[in-house]
Amino acid sequence: YTMNAIEIKGLTRKFGNFTAVDDISFNVPKGKIYGFLGPNGSGKSTTIRMLCGVLPPTSGTAYVLGYDVRKNRDKIKSKIGYMSQKFSLYEDLTVNENLNFYAGIYGLNKKQREERKKYIVSMAGLNGRENNITKTLSGGWKQRLALGCALIHTPEILVLDEPTAGVDPVSRRIFWGMIYTLAHEGITVLVTTHYMDEAESCDMLSFIFNSK
Repeated sequence: YTMNAIEIKGLTRKFGNFTAVDDISFNVPKGKIYGFLGPNGSGKSTTIRMLCGVLPPTSGTAYVLGYDVRKNRDKIKSKIGYMSQKFSLYEDLTVNENLNFYAGIYGLNKKQREERKKYIVSMAGLNGRENNITKTLSGGWKQRLALGCALIHTPEILVLDEPTAGVDPVSRRIFWGMIYTLAHEGITVLVTTHYMDEAESCDMLSFIFNSK
């Protein structure tokens, strides 16, 4: 098994006559921050959905940590942390309740849950905010909580789909600081973006345009 966290070859996805992703190939080495750059509608999110096992490819292959995205969806889901620009937290729950909820989804036991929560609250700087209702948090804090929820089950790969859309520049910098820390800890990060300054922060880049 190679040192690549993700291997994609000839990956294609069609919706009727429309080709959303057209015969793309790239590899993401383990422990790198890999930027997937392209304008809206270019095929970034469709690619991500195939990698996460949500959408089957029309043709081509994709392997995540050596698992085939067609055959091993459940295995892959347990090893990927996914965060999208569309805020996926429960607004009327507290920070603590959101973390508990995601820990439950991923089947963590009480001991694992408490350990991970301690780690996430300190990493995301959420100390003292555990009992705040999520909708009262600013955009930057929500984003850090969403990242925490994506990390609760100790994934090996973090998939971030335009994670900083609509967040102020200071919060974006703090967020990227957290991404560097995670990559340093050995997590592989695949991040889609159309911000050039974020693209510059990646170890490697590929560019997708009109699904190619």
